[in-house]
Amino acid sequence: MKTEAANRNDESKVPEIIELLEKEFPDARIALHYSNTLELLVATILSAQCTDERVNLVTKTLFKKYRNAEDYAEADLKELERDIRPTGFYRNKAKNIRNAGKMLVERFHSQIPKTMDEMLELPGVARKTANIVLQNAYGVVEGIAVDTHVRRTSQRLGLTENADPAKIEQDLMRIVPKNKWIRITDLLIFLGRNVCVAKKPKCEICVLNKLCPSAFTFK
Repeated sequence: MKTEAANRNDESKVPEIIELLEKEFPDARIALHYSNTLELLVATILSAQCTDERVNLVTKTLFKKYRNAEDYAEADLKELERDIRPTGFYRNKAKNIRNAGKMLVERFHSQIPKTMDEMLELPGVARKTANIVLQNAYGVVEGIAVDTHVRRTSQRLGLTENADPAKIEQDLMRIVPKNKWIRITDLLIFLGRNVCVAKKPKCEICVLNKLCPSAFTFK
């Protein structure tokens, strides 16, 4: 079922998409648990290919054991691997977290950088992680964080035809007002997690079904 609204150009329907999602998910916010910027960085690295719920279970203990950049920099790699194993891809994540800790100590005085270019120098940090940390820790807006939910929902909504996260980010930055770049991430994540799920989206209850060109096309 497609409507006239679903055929509008991408940019024109963005304000309505945001307005409807704001009403539907007024409490949408980052689900990772953290109490400082370092914890946010580590949790976001761990969240790759892992649910936020599982990450939160792991970090509940992890953050009591590793309290600063020096702790990660000096961590025994095998022990760190065991500590984060439930998050998946734990060998690569452990190596990146330890090396990021070393770089923070050696280059950034044990502080998390506040610019995109510096964030991207850290091992294990791509634009998604950098955007999440910069936005939530410092209020620095240099882009839009594209995770698996943002990727899926933006494609289905017709906001992008790309599959590469970097290209999706550029598409969204072009059509979403900059003052909504942070908000659109949280809203699309909540949409993807609760309604526009991967295998069988719940189009019948979605507040965007009259705007979405993909609505009711899934069997």
